[in-house]
Amino acid sequence: MRKCQFVSLCALSLGIILFCTQLVNAQRVLRPRQLPTYTSQTVLSQLAQANVVYLGETHDNPEDHIIQLQIIEELHRQNPNIAIAMEMFQRPFQFELDRYIGNELTEVRLRERTDYENRWGFPWEYYAPILRFAKANRLPVLALNTPTEITRKVARRGLESLSREEQQYIPPLSEIRTDNAAYRVLMLQIYEQMHQGSGSSSSFERFFQAQVLWDETMAEVIAQFLQRNPDFQVVTLVGQGHVVYGYGIPSRVARRLGSANLVQRVVLLNPPDRSQFKADKSIADFIWRTTLD
Repeated sequence: MRKCQFVSLCALSLGIILFCTQLVNAQRVLRPRQLPTYTSQTVLSQLAQANVVYLGETHDNPEDHIIQLQIIEELHRQNPNIAIAMEMFQRPFQFELDRYIGNELTEVRLRERTDYENRWGFPWEYYAPILRFAKANRLPVLALNTPTEITRKVARRGLESLSREEQQYIPPLSEIRTDNAAYRVLMLQIYEQMHQGSGSSSSFERFFQAQVLWDETMAEVIAQFLQRNPDFQVVTLVGQGHVVYGYGIPSRVARRLGSANLVQRVVLLNPPDRSQFKADKSIADFIWRTTLD
């Protein structure tokens, strides 16, 4: 039997490490605080009120994808106007996704024509039930991601190296904002862990540009869809690094659409037990954990 636990994360003025639903003493915190937990229906009722819901996954965790489908099914039950935005597909292949949803393309051909194995590569069966649900209910599926060739080129040579033709699947360069200092610090920590002292400032800058390019591209797709379809809710399947603290995609969607009437909710699915979060900022709206008995 699968049990779910949910944690609502507020911006706490203390350093924390999250272990399931428990706050554990860290960074000289003297009185750890227990975060509130909610039933699945309470969480889902809050998600149903959002314009954009982000389901932050760990790509190789099959439990995350089971949860994603369950959430999508329930949100669709409450509102049939749902679009599913997927990091797993790159923007040049939107036409193929549309053909699949329109029953003009088989699942096998969809895999082939989107070059799924080379461009994403995680097991197809993680996402196939979600795609089948979308097809059965004629739900739009949005190809979010930047083409691999573009991201790799930016990581090697920087944004300025892109030709006009290469820029057709990304936002204008003026909209690719790298001025979030806190996000830069977070990415620098990841970069240093990856390179273990062998990196350089110029290499990191290109690495950061590539990360932000991912975020801006995905944010542009979501924002453009909502501008054309304001009565829809977008449920976004994406890696957790693109949504934690709102630095990646959420802040960039808000910048494009304005935050006055925009409601976004970030859910992290089964994040690592030993993740240490910032002391003064909420990492997400909810943590959704599963345990198997």
